[in-house]
Amino acid sequence: MSTRVDGVIERVRKVYGSWTRDTTVAQMRQDWDTLFGSVPVNASLEDVDAGGVRAQWVSAPNVDTARVLLYFHGGGFQVGSLVSHRELMACLSAAANCRVLGVDYRLAPEHRYPAALDDAAAAWQWLIDQGHASRHIALAGDSAGGGLALSLLLRLRDAGKALPAAAVLMSAWTDLTASGASYGTRADSDPIHQRPMIVAMARNYLGKGGDAADPLVSPLFADLKGLPPLLAQVGDRETVLDDSRDFVARAREAGVDATLQVWDHMIHVFQQFPAELPEARTAIDDIGRFLRRHFAAT
Repeated sequence: MSTRVDGVIERVRKVYGSWTRDTTVAQMRQDWDTLFGSVPVNASLEDVDAGGVRAQWVSAPNVDTARVLLYFHGGGFQVGSLVSHRELMACLSAAANCRVLGVDYRLAPEHRYPAALDDAAAAWQWLIDQGHASRHIALAGDSAGGGLALSLLLRLRDAGKALPAAAVLMSAWTDLTASGASYGTRADSDPIHQRPMIVAMARNYLGKGGDAADPLVSPLFADLKGLPPLLAQVGDRETVLDDSRDFVARAREAGVDATLQVWDHMIHVFQQFPAELPEARTAIDDIGRFLRRHFAAT
């Protein structure tokens, strides 16, 4: 296992290590797409305009087209795209037997909060306007995208709208204040993400006047009552480990059906490496079973 994980870490570090203060955001985005987006996928791809937001249908062969997973990619709200997350979306489509609609929401620093959340809400409403029942839709996201999925749930709930059947969170960024104890306890074991980096990304996303403790920015601090069933997966080596552990604990206290899976030895969004990591494939299979169960219950 150590050799496999070390190989993945080395791939990611080559990208991070090439960045300097002079590296442009455009170059970072291109590098991220190159790192993750070069693998052919066994899925059909269809670009769509989802209520004014660029999006893409990703459909594994013979899936149930009546079921939809609305997906928000990670990348600290600054990098990541439909290209970088295409393989993961295709794997999720196959595992959950549903179509995946990946959302190319606007990124910082060009578009700061609440642009990403507005785009997420627009894509959701587009699905509803297309005739998809909320009970046949689930949400998913990784890292910043996991936090965005939760923010969308909170916005929908507070507006009195019908909620999706379930939501899946992978290494979700739920606390942009970076207050979790794991920023200290996992600092030596996390090979990539350290607290100063996380704080800087939050500042870049929010701008000078942004409030990192706003519940729609950091869902950890929200009233979580009434949310649909949740599955949270996170690696034991992550500094953002407590973003998931603390969030699930608070969700359960609020009466939410929330399941936490902590994966030993795994790093941030390890599910993006299904070719290298058997654990990634197993985690994706678990997500598929979770989603199929809750789609069937609706």
